[in-house]
Amino acid sequence: MSSFNARFAQRRRLLQWLSASPLLPCASLAGAAPDIPSKLAELEAAADLISKPEEAINVFDFEPVFRRNVPPAHAGYMYSGIDAEVTLKANREAFSKYYLRPRRLNDVSKVDTSVELFGAKYPNPIFICPTGGNKAFHPEGEVAVARGAKAGNHLQILSTVASSSVEEVTKARGAPIWFQLYATSTFNVARQLVQKAERAGCPAVAITVDRVAGRNQEVFERLKKVDPRHCADCHKPGVEARAKKLPNYAGIDIAGLTNMLSSNLDWDTVKRLRDTTRMKIVLKGILTAEDAELAVKNGIDGILVSNHGGRGEDSGRATIDVLPEVVDAVKGRILVLVDGGFRRGTDVAKALAMGANAVGVGRPYLWGLGAFGEPGVAKVLEILRTEFRVAMAQSGVRAIREFTPAFVRRV
Repeated sequence: MSSFNARFAQRRRLLQWLSASPLLPCASLAGAAPDIPSKLAELEAAADLISKPEEAINVFDFEPVFRRNVPPAHAGYMYSGIDAEVTLKANREAFSKYYLRPRRLNDVSKVDTSVELFGAKYPNPIFICPTGGNKAFHPEGEVAVARGAKAGNHLQILSTVASSSVEEVTKARGAPIWFQLYATSTFNVARQLVQKAERAGCPAVAITVDRVAGRNQEVFERLKKVDPRHCADCHKPGVEARAKKLPNYAGIDIAGLTNMLSSNLDWDTVKRLRDTTRMKIVLKGILTAEDAELAVKNGIDGILVSNHGGRGEDSGRATIDVLPEVVDAVKGRILVLVDGGFRRGTDVAKALAMGANAVGVGRPYLWGLGAFGEPGVAKVLEILRTEFRVAMAQSGVRAIREFTPAFVRRV
């Protein structure tokens, strides 16, 4: 097949997939998909998608290739927010409400992008957010992500519901990773998961506090209908069946487990978990100054300002909007991390200027994973590092500690 014919066939397959997708004809859904760049229609109309990671100009270049490679239901699961996806959309759009205030005549020929998190030094402030079931996007799943993160020495946080175990991901990363915990309905299960992560060498556990109820993932449900596969062939109903599929549950006694969500999670549960481990405790999903202050009072080591990528609740408030009030409440007493909608180096710079200690990315590295596996992940992270370094230098900032709120303003 000639090169032209191959490109034409590739484009036709992509357009056939798109024409079957409810995302394309439904205006309300199209308007609620902020992770799809505004000029994606032009990219789709082009003769070529990128054929290798090196061709990417920005992280969005991986997204159409991800959509070509990944089955509709799996893609829909990754894309989905909940309900009207107002929060999902806000996470991305909110960055346009803030602008950077560059300072001039500072020597930025040498820029130090490194940060220190719980005594460990990383050469950049961009970390891997925990996302579940990465083998749905590429056969190597979280192991490929770990290798991609290793290339740039990024902190990686692994999900409880990862499709690879904490032990094998730690080995692939070649350095300690953090563990994200879904505490479930049963304290004994949460305790065992925490102890498993500690034995694997994790220095910190991020307890997710914002998954206490179900969710209506409309895009996911719609795309399942156009997926020719049968979900039930792989995803058996019931907590026990799901636990058996999750590598991090291997060896865990799930007696009494009724739900993998944590509707009964409270400050007493967190304290009990604190008493079971020497790991640092981070609360993932704090969105108010009041809860940030309580975290400090309860001896928590860090906060991850997160709305679960718009997948936990549909309040409509972006994490970059939440960040200043949390930072103000914490007053430097504990670590403050943030995720949600980060796609550009300038996004990272804005969050650091607002007081974040580090910034997490999720969907972009999954685009890279689904598009090209480990090399795709590595390239996505390289692009973000490069963009951030440029944004930092252009701001006149030579080290992360020089970022202050004076560098950013709300429009």
